[in-house]
Amino acid sequence: MFTFSLTMVRHGETQYNRDKLLQGQGVDTLLSETGLQQCEAVGQYLKDVPFTCVFVSNLQRAVQTAEIILRNNAHCEGVKMTLEPLLRERGFGIAEGRHKEDLKNMANAAGQACRDYTPPGGETEGQVRLRFKKFLQVLFKQMLDKHSQSEPDASSSAGGAAAAAAGSAHDGLQGVTVHALVVSHGAYIRVAVRHLVEDLNCSLPAGVKMSHLFSPCPNTGVSRFLLTVSPSEPRPALSAARCVFTNRKEHLESLAEAQ
Repeated sequence: MFTFSLTMVRHGETQYNRDKLLQGQGVDTLLSETGLQQCEAVGQYLKDVPFTCVFVSNLQRAVQTAEIILRNNAHCEGVKMTLEPLLRERGFGIAEGRHKEDLKNMANAAGQACRDYTPPGGETEGQVRLRFKKFLQVLFKQMLDKHSQSEPDASSSAGGAAAAAAGSAHDGLQGVTVHALVVSHGAYIRVAVRHLVEDLNCSLPAGVKMSHLFSPCPNTGVSRFLLTVSPSEPRPALSAARCVFTNRKEHLESLAEAQ
């Protein structure tokens, strides 16, 4: 068995985010000035985490975010990001470029809750979940191929998260030596968290509120999981999963105070 940390970060703010417009996959915008500041803040927050691999959605807002995080990191010189289409935002079909209220109106007209509604040409939540499942297999294989022989299994010591101060960027990392960073999108990360918790029986932090666990991820929000994988046929198998935290945004407090 082999344990590693998975840290997921949502991209920084774009003008479309500020204006509450849907981007999905078809609207490929750059970060706003506020978004760039948010990325510098999360980069500083994560600067001492020695990420060993970095996977990034190939949409511009995610790539910019990852570049800033890596530039701030004290341990990632020479670490190259892997652009991964499986991490792209959920496709919203004809609703892309339109206001979020338009999506709600479409859902109401169809007699569905907004979360359950798929606009024409868009992806269902199940399709996004399948993309994330495929990404996990890519991630598991790379981790086992590159690290399982050279790194110690940390599954016995991974539970030492309490040794870090509350809110620390190192929460959950005690005894774990391999760390993956994923930079993706709000709707995608929400589906990913639900899959880890609901389908893969991920253990949860004591006292966590489900409303927070599954709440929308803020721009540059940070979530972390510890995953233990084992070699298996026909593909690597997940042996254990633990949620350390989700949707953390303390690094944005100084920006909010400045504004």
